[in-house]
Amino acid sequence: MRSLAEIETLNPWPALDRTLVNNGRRPAVDMPRHLFGPAWNIIEQVADATATKPDYAAIAFLTSAASLIGGKRRASPYGGDWTEPCILWMAALGDPSSRKSAPLDHMTKPLWAMQDAAKDDYEDRKREHFAEVERAKAERCKWQEEVKAAAGTPGQTPPLPALAVEPEAPRERRTIISDATPEAVADVLAGNPQGVLCYNDELAGWLESFDRYTSGGRPFWLSAFGGRPHAITRKGSGSIHIPFNGVSVLGSIQPDKVVDHLDGANDGLVPRILWAWPEKMLPKPQTGRVDRSALEAAYARLDQLAWAEGETGELVAKVLRLDDDASAVFSDWEVTNAQTDAEGSSLYAAFAGKLSGAVLRLALVAELTEWAFNGGTEPATISLRSLSAAIEWCEDYAKPMAQRVYGDAAVSVADRNASLFARYVLKNGFRTVNMREMRQHPHKGHLKPLQAKGAMDEVFEIMQDAGWLRPAFSRAVDSPGQPRKDFEVNPALFGGAV
Repeated sequence: MRSLAEIETLNPWPALDRTLVNNGRRPAVDMPRHLFGPAWNIIEQVADATATKPDYAAIAFLTSAASLIGGKRRASPYGGDWTEPCILWMAALGDPSSRKSAPLDHMTKPLWAMQDAAKDDYEDRKREHFAEVERAKAERCKWQEEVKAAAGTPGQTPPLPALAVEPEAPRERRTIISDATPEAVADVLAGNPQGVLCYNDELAGWLESFDRYTSGGRPFWLSAFGGRPHAITRKGSGSIHIPFNGVSVLGSIQPDKVVDHLDGANDGLVPRILWAWPEKMLPKPQTGRVDRSALEAAYARLDQLAWAEGETGELVAKVLRLDDDASAVFSDWEVTNAQTDAEGSSLYAAFAGKLSGAVLRLALVAELTEWAFNGGTEPATISLRSLSAAIEWCEDYAKPMAQRVYGDAAVSVADRNASLFARYVLKNGFRTVNMREMRQHPHKGHLKPLQAKGAMDEVFEIMQDAGWLRPAFSRAVDSPGQPRKDFEVNPALFGGAV
């Protein structure tokens, strides 16, 4: 009988490629804290309570705050025609077990509470409206009798009194919505001119809706990012005109599902999204309660921001321009950003090209966050402090995260699947793996992309070429049928001798 050493000599392991684990994926970076000012305390509380990095809670705060500011404030770099609305689109990436939803729920929960609190007032207004409609009907009947009495006489037709015109129905206060068609969102915005947060626990559905509504889905959402006026014509029920089509978007998505939506991103819609994809943390017991009182008070203050008034009395946004120091820094950064990010993939270049607007929007949120938490006089300009924090966040976080997302998308499906399987092997410390068992419970749920036809065979082939696996097929003595498709895992992965 040959010794183990002799067997290894006859059947040596190929060179081990450890890069298979990340497959060239850019590592995650830490979330800079300066952008969040006094909101960082609650962000850390939520991160600790949910055993997640601060990233998920942080982007949930930014989008929630932006939606409450909405159309009431805009940012301007130089005080001219260029202004940016307070609208942010952000996505939380992570594997199914990354606990993405919990921190997003924590930070958006006050918005649901604000919406619920407005229901009583809405019911009161509905009752008042019903009474006014009945009064209008009675006034109209009275007017009709006057018209009949005037018939056949040379006198003028009695004018329709204002009280005879039925008033428009009241609209419900909405701070947050979920998956919705453009028409439904437009209907919400007609009664909520400041804008709204569209929160999708599964962002894939929102991304898929762009193509589902081919007659106007993508144009509507492009308009919703820009906060531009928008009109939707409805069959048989007139049209809806929205002066401020402003929708901030927040949601979570799995990395492998993002890829399907990046190829069709040449209209610039997907590159508007800011990504958060931190490393997953190990679970741990929750040690304390999250105190959302300061967050709730800050949200309420942002919600109560007043509109400015236009020349004819219409509601318009108040524009906050960068102060002189901030304006000079922004001008220099714009040049640097354009020079350093002209290279790379077309998708990343499109993303980087839109960061000027993102910086202004983030700086506006940062400026008003400081005021919302600490009080005092509402700021009239955006300070260098807020602008610098926004630039830092985009340079040190948004750009690396975009490179992480777009770089992962550039890898083939087979290589991504192999990387997923490699991480699963290391996590579980497998010394052998069986192809059939990997298709069954409990592994199946963790390896969903590998369940597609031919995907598992393709992955095992890649793993063998990379020196991770080699066949160790066996069959019980006197047992008929095919041998077990067992594969040995290279012991060098766990520090063992080859």
